[in-house]
Amino acid sequence: MSDSLFSLQGKIILLTGGAGLYGRGLAAMLAQTGATLILAARDVMKLQVVADAETAKGHRVFAESLDQGDEASVVALHERITAKFGPLHGLVNNAVLRPMKGANGAVEQFAESMRVNATGVMLMHRHFGRTMAEAGRGSIVNIGSIQGMIGPSYELYTGTNMGDMPPDYFFHKGGMENLTRFYAALYGPNNVRVNNLAPGGFFNHQPEPFLQRYCEHTMLGRMADDSDLGGAVIFLLSDASRYITGVNLPVDGGYTAK
Repeated sequence: MSDSLFSLQGKIILLTGGAGLYGRGLAAMLAQTGATLILAARDVMKLQVVADAETAKGHRVFAESLDQGDEASVVALHERITAKFGPLHGLVNNAVLRPMKGANGAVEQFAESMRVNATGVMLMHRHFGRTMAEAGRGSIVNIGSIQGMIGPSYELYTGTNMGDMPPDYFFHKGGMENLTRFYAALYGPNNVRVNNLAPGGFFNHQPEPFLQRYCEHTMLGRMADDSDLGGAVIFLLSDASRYITGVNLPVDGGYTAK
């Protein structure tokens, strides 16, 4: 099989949320592919730090402002990118807002979460996906979560101070999985693929009782690190996955298979 099938060389890729926990690792791996990478989020200063670090390595990385829950901001970003680079080859919907901190979080927090994480994700598919469809090619990769596939595992948190789990995250990550199928069907005739990744837990120096329980539940015996998601994203953006669409792919070390 030709290595060119896995190449993103010369492609225009937009990654939202490029300065967060998943985003920094994704930005570093995508920048190395030879693609022109555009990072977009509300905090452009944080994004610019990431972009500058990758540019110093000889990669083409740019930072742009985006308030994903505001359609005017999505449209403005779409216009800027299209004017400068043309239609995207790939979109990675990674941005997420987590305003709720527990089961009894305010209703207003739930509504704010839906504005960004549900309506906002739909807007990204609508505006950027439509242009990809007009160009007759493209790949959209949504970063979901295993918490969009399964219910909460409260036993993992016993004896820790990690706090309560909020309902909004489970709701919008579950919705993202089926929204993926909707847009895969809508854009498929125009050769635009849409897939969803469901990452498992990401190591972030959690308390030892949580780490032990979580790792015991995975088949690989560990949490994800900042390089574990990028390979699957690159594969789904590349021509190597050209007959894959509408799929939900767990990247969880076997957590949901056990």
